[in-house]
Amino acid sequence: MKNRFGQTMKNTVKMNFGILMGLVILCLGLTVLTDKFATVTNFFNVVRQITINLYLACGMTFVILLGGIDLSVGSVIAVTGCVSAGMITWVGLPVPVGILTGILCGTLVGALNGIIISRTTIPAFIVTLATMNIGRGIARIYTHAQTIAVLDDPYTFWGMGSILGLPIQLYLIIAVVVLTSFILNRTGLGRHIYATGGNKIASEYSGINVKRVTFFVFVLSGFLASLAGVLTVGRTFTATMIMGDGAEMDAIAAVVLGGTSMSGGKGSISGTVIGVIVIGILKNGMNLLGIDSSWQYVVQGIVILIAVYIDYIKSEGSALSAFKAMVGKRA
Repeated sequence: MKNRFGQTMKNTVKMNFGILMGLVILCLGLTVLTDKFATVTNFFNVVRQITINLYLACGMTFVILLGGIDLSVGSVIAVTGCVSAGMITWVGLPVPVGILTGILCGTLVGALNGIIISRTTIPAFIVTLATMNIGRGIARIYTHAQTIAVLDDPYTFWGMGSILGLPIQLYLIIAVVVLTSFILNRTGLGRHIYATGGNKIASEYSGINVKRVTFFVFVLSGFLASLAGVLTVGRTFTATMIMGDGAEMDAIAAVVLGGTSMSGGKGSISGTVIGVIVIGILKNGMNLLGIDSSWQYVVQGIVILIAVYIDYIKSEGSALSAFKAMVGKRA
């Protein structure tokens, strides 16, 4: 068991060595630039900040591994947060029922994506772009463009509570990371996801139910995004129609930065976790340094471009190696 764990850690470090070095350099730089960075208080603050993106990024990893994209996750945060908060504050439902209602609505958005994408040839980009706008519209209609306050302790506990001195969100993200990593690495479904992302046609011929795999992946993405919506409300005590605006970009950046190929078939949850931490610490550091939010968007955009370019270089390198191997065999 120890040998297996040790080997897994070695493989993780080997696959993500570049980004890990970047993370170390980033942390050292911020430690030198501001004395507010390397503190226990800021550590817990970073944990709370990255939790939302980690939920989204874990789901996005499944989607991108399949060769797709999910632009609707930010809107799912808004739908889930607004519906759950409204059901509790306006309708008067018990907190657990209100939360479950919101999660159900968010998951249904993922299911709608999955049904359309798995049963038609419409690209995931177009489908999720449409549901992104639909979700935003639903959140606006439901809230009448108002802010919904949520002050119920059982709800806010999930956003700001702690157990044994550690944020509840730390336990939750560990559970999500372990579960999603287990699905990808230890189940037949995970193998089918990698296979489908690598070669969809070959997967169909080998007997893999590609439609079912695709449906599951988008439902999972919607479900994890809905959990992020609940936690967002629990942390901010409010729900608004603009919740999660742009969150999909953070998730995509973290996934690609963590080594998952945009063309599908290659990637890992461990890489995504590192990508999320890098994005989270980068944003936290810019806030501590007082960098204007407009410039933060610029920096984040540059990071996404760099990540996509690295993915492109890797893909080109793999294709070139495969071509050379094929030519070598023929010779």
